This record gives sequence, structure tokens and C-alpha cells, in this order.
Amino acid sequence: MSISPEEYAEALAQLAWQVELGADEAIGAVPVNRFEEKAKPKAPPESAAVPEPVAAPPASPPPDTAAIAAACDTLDELRAAIEAFDGCELKRGARNTVFCDGNPQAHVMVVGEAPGRDEDREGRPFIGRSGQLLDRMLAAIGLDRMAEDPAQAVYITNVLPWRPPQNRDPLPEEKTLMKPFLLRHIELAEPKVLLMVGNPSNQTLLDTSQGVTRLRGKWHEVLGIPALSIFHPAYLLRAPEKKRDAWADLLMLKAKLENG
Repeated sequence: MSISPEEYAEALAQLAWQVELGADEAIGAVPVNRFEEKAKPKAPPESAAVPEPVAAPPASPPPDTAAIAAACDTLDELRAAIEAFDGCELKRGARNTVFCDGNPQAHVMVVGEAPGRDEDREGRPFIGRSGQLLDRMLAAIGLDRMAEDPAQAVYITNVLPWRPPQNRDPLPEEKTLMKPFLLRHIELAEPKVLLMVGNPSNQTLLDTSQGVTRLRGKWHEVLGIPALSIFHPAYLLRAPEKKRDAWADLLMLKAKLENG
């Protein structure tokens, strides 16, 4: 097939332009359509051996916190066991293990939910803004965490000893994991009355999904000990109109202590 001089000159110019762009090798005479769907590979014959699926490694069993807690005969042993426990992911991001504060001989044991930023930094429960409000609330009925007299003292702990990220609420699995430690803590402290502060504390100790709004105003029982539900001070700081209900609950606590 012959081409005109003009067509030849144009083809030569296009070739020279490709050489300038770096094309120095002819790949093939037929253009390749790279958008064309490739043919699927043929299935292996039925007689071909199929490899056995590899089984996933068995999951590690959950730590037996009940057995660890039951082996502790004193509060010091329980503190040491919790500090040595590595089965909770919260511990990896915490600065301190927040075990307790106050007088362990106190007649009243306060159970909160989990440490916040200030508590994580200092290693003591209820020392931030909400803790300061709790101290004022307890002082209004003659109680003080620093008192030496057990009848006037308070002993404080939490459901979780480590701060959750961003101060979020404890997760159900975290509460379930650490609950045996909390129950053993109560058994060893032997308080006469429990004050359950906030939803996580109430829901963990009473095995319920109900919140404080429905649980407060009446006495419950935990391990044979009278237990009273009360709003968390952090909630009262956001909803001061609920302080009247909290005061009524504190008067219930005072009456219980005075009447034995």
C-alpha cells in the first residue's frame, strides 16, 4: 500500500515526537486494549488436591478474676493483686491504679464508677470537682473521709481501678471483668452501709440495667449489706436541680446510721 508524501511526512513527525518522549522500542504491531476484561482462570480439575483450611489459634480464656480475688485475705493483698493484674486493657493507658481512699474501718463505703483525669494522676478516687462536691455532701451529714472515728469516716473505691479513655463510661465487659475484685473489696472492708454513686456502680452491684433515677429513694442489699443509690456528683454539677433528690438520699443514709 502506497502513501502520499504528506502522509509519510506526518507519520515520520509522529515517530520523531515519540522518540523525544523516550519511546525507543516497538512493543508490537497490534495495539493492546488494557481495559479489556481478562479471562478468568480455569478451575482446577476435581481430582486436584484442595489444601486443608488452617484453623485459627484458640482464643485465650478470660482471666479468672474471681479466683484471684478469693485468694486475697486482706485489703493489702487485694491491692497488690489488682496492681499486678494485666488482664484489663484499661491498665495500659492509665498512670496509676486507683484502689481506695479514706478510712478502711469506716461504717460507710462509697462505690463510684471509675477514676477521672485528676484521680488517675493522683492515684486516689474522687478528688476532682465531683470529689470535692461529694466531700461537701457527706460533710453535711457529719461524714468525712479523713475522720479517724469509723462512725464518722468514709471509705471510697470504684468499680474500675483504671481510668477509661476520655473519661467514658465503663463498658459492660470491663465491669464484668473487675466485679469480683469489687465484691471482695466490700467483703474485706465489711462496711455497715454501701453508698452506690452513679449508674455504673448501681448497675454493677445490683445486676440491673436501671439507672439511679429509678433506683434511688429506697434501700437495696449487696452481700447482705444495706445499699443506697445516689446521683453521681458530676451529674449534679450538670443538673443542679437534682441536688434536692440527692439531699433526700443523704438524709436516708444519715437516718440509717443513727438508727443502726
